[in-house]
Amino acid sequence: MPSQSPRPQINRLVVGIAGRIGAGKTSAATYLSSKHGFQYLRYSQVLSEWLAKDFDKKSRLQEIGWEVMDGGMQVELNRRLIAQIKPDADVAVDGLRHPTDNESLRNSFGGSFHLVYIESPAKQRWEHLKGRGRYADFASFQAADSHPVEQQIETLRSSAARVLDNGSSLDILYSELEKVIKEFSKEGGK
Repeated sequence: MPSQSPRPQINRLVVGIAGRIGAGKTSAATYLSSKHGFQYLRYSQVLSEWLAKDFDKKSRLQEIGWEVMDGGMQVELNRRLIAQIKPDADVAVDGLRHPTDNESLRNSFGGSFHLVYIESPAKQRWEHLKGRGRYADFASFQAADSHPVEQQIETLRSSAARVLDNGSSLDILYSELEKVIKEFSKEGGK
């Protein structure tokens, strides 16, 4: 883990991406990484490196995530994630699930940090995911989506700098991301 202390920097973007399971968070973050060279970090990856020995199943990772939230360790999870952020890079952070995630990134990066919330109807989110083999059926998707670790996510919507609708194609989501990144870049003088 890098030992440098992240500092807010002019001309950088730190974009946190929140939304329900299957809303398009990972697609958005990987797009920013591949198209614009953003460093890509996932809360789930940091969590698995820290605590999960067997994280093949999403449900196991959800249980570990709930243990962290319920056990008051969300600040430590954020400390570990923030320690991995490169000092001069634009960054896309996938998977904010708790208000503490938003507060930690905002406190660490000030005006360089922007929260984007992606929303999509449950049936569409299921369609996004069913081909990836994560959930056997819609009922198992609904069970994962209603897990306690997922219940704080919608509180982040009101804190978001932008709310994007992923109700149609990824190309439209990417187009909306392009507009948002240009807007954020102008705000930061990039």
